[in-house]
Amino acid sequence: MKAIYPDNGDGDREAYPGAVPGLRPEPEGAADVTSLTLEVDGEMFALRPNEFGGTDYTRLSGPNPGYGFGVSPTLNLSLDEHMENIRGFLAIVDPTTGYIEDD
Repeated sequence: MKAIYPDNGDGDREAYPGAVPGLRPEPEGAADVTSLTLEVDGEMFALRPNEFGGTDYTRLSGPNPGYGFGVSPTLNLSLDEHMENIRGFLAIVDPTTGYIEDD
């Protein structure tokens, strides 16, 4: 863990002064990565591998296109498993706003 998190992952924000929870810059060359489009329960999502060995899921339809989530690791997941990830996301997203609401 030390190689990735020099502060041993204990949450020391001083080690990462520009870090903002929930926001991740687009990786260099990401526009060149081919994505897969899946329809799940009437909603369209683009799936794209990320540099962490996971998948970025981006909503293409609904009340908030462009909103999404990531899951790691996702090596060798079947389409059914990707669909299950999307259904889990849709279950916690407010259907009116398209965002995950605070409790």
